[in-house]
Amino acid sequence: MNPWEVLAASLGVINIVLIVRRSVWNYPFGIAMVSISAWLFVQPDVRLYSDALLQLFFFVVQLYGWWSWSKAQATQGEIAVERLPRSAWAACLAAITVTTLGWGALMYRFTDASLPWWDAFIAMASVAAQLLMARRYLENWLLWIVVDVVAIGVYAAKGLTLLALLYLLFLILSAVGFVSWRRAQSDRTATT
Repeated sequence: MNPWEVLAASLGVINIVLIVRRSVWNYPFGIAMVSISAWLFVQPDVRLYSDALLQLFFFVVQLYGWWSWSKAQATQGEIAVERLPRSAWAACLAAITVTTLGWGALMYRFTDASLPWWDAFIAMASVAAQLLMARRYLENWLLWIVVDVVAIGVYAAKGLTLLALLYLLFLILSAVGFVSWRRAQSDRTATT
């Protein structure tokens, strides 16, 4: 087993547990995890280029999320959970569909990417989920649940067993995160 994959998976577990707990300290672990994962995804036996580029995006959004959560924590005392308006949710799902089709077509046509359509979906849905998470929207967890299910299959097919198992754990933690954040959002709504 690749020790870099083990390290990325370990950092990922720490990262997601801290996110579920709404701890701003999830971000340093997330930044390290995505940096290692980007390198893993470009290896000749993997070639998941959309996932590699996604890790670069995650790096930037992790920095933004760290700033955003730190600011929210400083003004509100805790990380407050928000709800995404229905119209914005519909627009988000439409954007994921369109960008998946476009990005998948580019990867299929211009690269030797393995599983370009599935890889594109993981990338585009993850972009949306990460942006929703950085803005503290509850609905980020619903996207992560779908991404995790697809990623488990893709990573298992590519022989990235530890990452597939990590995404199985992410799937479980995403469900826990959704319940936890929904409760926090309901409690906040009840007190205002």
